[in-house]
Amino acid sequence: MNNANFNFGLPQNETVLSYRAGTRERKQLIAEMERMSSEILDIPLIIGGKEIRTDNTAQVVMPHNHSHVLANYHKAGEKEIQMAIDASMQAHKAWEELSWVERVSITLKVADLIAKKYRHVINASTMLGQSKNAFQAEIDAADETIDFLRFNAHYISEIYHDQPFSETGIINRIEYRPLEGFVFAISPFNFTSIAANLSFAPALMGNTIVWKPASTAVLSNYYMMKIFKEAGLPDGVINFIPGSGSLIGKHVLAHKDLAGIHFTGSNATFNHLWKTVADHLPLYKSYPKIVGETGGKDFIFVHESAQEREVATAIVRGAYEYQGQKCSAASRAYIPESLWTGIKSDISEMISEIRVGDVTEFGNFMNAVIDENAFDTIMSYIEYAKNADDAEIIFGGHGDKSKGYFIEPTVILTANPHFKTMEEEIFGPVMTIYVYKNKDFEKTLEICDSTSPYALTGSIFSQDRAALTRACKVLKYAAGNFYYNDKPTGAVVGQQPFGGSRASGTNDKAGSYLNLLRWTSPRTIKETLIPPSEFKYPFMSEGRCGDKKV
Repeated sequence: MNNANFNFGLPQNETVLSYRAGTRERKQLIAEMERMSSEILDIPLIIGGKEIRTDNTAQVVMPHNHSHVLANYHKAGEKEIQMAIDASMQAHKAWEELSWVERVSITLKVADLIAKKYRHVINASTMLGQSKNAFQAEIDAADETIDFLRFNAHYISEIYHDQPFSETGIINRIEYRPLEGFVFAISPFNFTSIAANLSFAPALMGNTIVWKPASTAVLSNYYMMKIFKEAGLPDGVINFIPGSGSLIGKHVLAHKDLAGIHFTGSNATFNHLWKTVADHLPLYKSYPKIVGETGGKDFIFVHESAQEREVATAIVRGAYEYQGQKCSAASRAYIPESLWTGIKSDISEMISEIRVGDVTEFGNFMNAVIDENAFDTIMSYIEYAKNADDAEIIFGGHGDKSKGYFIEPTVILTANPHFKTMEEEIFGPVMTIYVYKNKDFEKTLEICDSTSPYALTGSIFSQDRAALTRACKVLKYAAGNFYYNDKPTGAVVGQQPFGGSRASGTNDKAGSYLNLLRWTSPRTIKETLIPPSEFKYPFMSEGRCGDKKV
């Protein structure tokens, strides 16, 4: 029996590979993409460690070449949903009783497998299935996933070692129990690392999981699940069930043992989940913990003291990396009129150099949006702006879905700070800019704060420290992640814990100990070494109060 007191120290963030021409990693990545492109994979459900095929299938296609089928995946029906719940509950006792050091060991093995053995597999599947370029896939599928796993191993050490004070004669301790039941993990298409963390973070804390991946990210998520199994994750701890969100949600949310929901996705879906849980409260053994990160209408606010080129770079990178399909993507900007001409010129120059196309062509800065529904929705906003009296499209504005779902980087200029595209999440490569008078800095800060229901990310550009601090104060609740002189994207695990409030979610900060705490149900245990044997307290002894005997 190993009774050592383990402590997993603070790790370093994973090194980002460059994929420059001629590098070994680039050659390996290209070879892996060629392998995946040459086959049609059959993707089963994985329930209780077993591969399950339902023969009710759907296709995984390349968003940048939607006639190319990468895989067929099997969809869960009512029977398989119940099987996944049963498997998670059957695995619960053995998993929670396993030493947390052993759970961490599996976690760290997953990280090492991705870093050393399957890096190009997880990156290539993300590139082909979710249309991410090599750099975006690297920082997401490889680096951020590895960071989530390694930093969570450190955070669980800190959590478990946090114990209460014990006075003489008493021993106090806290037991960090997993939740009583199973956790429902619902992951999005846009970040493979988020999918990994939504399922594995609760598992690290001793919970068992029913995982519903996004239909448009099944390829990379399946490879991730296979890596979990190779690392030694016991059968039934995480159960992988692609399929209809409405069908899976209907059955999972109505189960008495639902203990928590770990979600990233749309605001509308999260609201539906929350309402459904509320309607089913009498059914549950305990109140389910609901952790969610939803949408954003993320801003770049510019003060007159800002550097024009820096602002333009932040707008272009912040709005158009991964086609604007990040919850943190910049989608509205407030620019003082004294800087607008210069910033506009710099944006024009940069956009003219942006190439949009296939992920296998490494010179492309942008690729395709995820599917036809996303394409049509984004283009409807662009068409709305084209027909509006108080806005104009100054760059881009065109899309083509004949081969892939490609949309140009688009900039809308509006005279109305409450224009539709300044308020509503678009989730595409569309930036809307409002130019304000320099003297209206304070007033426009207030407009920025009150314009959108979301509060995920935002940034302020200024060389004036007073302006920075003023913006930080006024926009206190407008962004859960706030940036000085930087784009509002690119949070790094362990450095900028991620999450927002208002309509952007529960702000439980993925990439920190705060998120892991949500997957525990602490129990305080008090031991009295020598219990009292007399019920009377000292104050009850006979005495006098003034001249009267009491």
